[in-house]
Amino acid sequence: MWQEIGIAFSMLLVIEGIIPFLYPQRWKNMVQTLAQIDNRSMRIMGLISMLLGTGLLYLVR
Repeated sequence: MWQEIGIAFSMLLVIEGIIPFLYPQRWKNMVQTLAQIDNRSMRIMGLISMLLGTGLLYLVR
């Protein structure tokens, strides 16, 4: 189990690093835009992301 969690976390880091590596200026602009979004909208986006991820895990497994 811990090995799978380690693999999943490693893959997350690789995937998260692709955009800043390829497009650093666009990444900076996106981070600045995200900083201006209110907390409620950010929480809703986080909830939707978690629900989508849970649904995909259910479909894959």
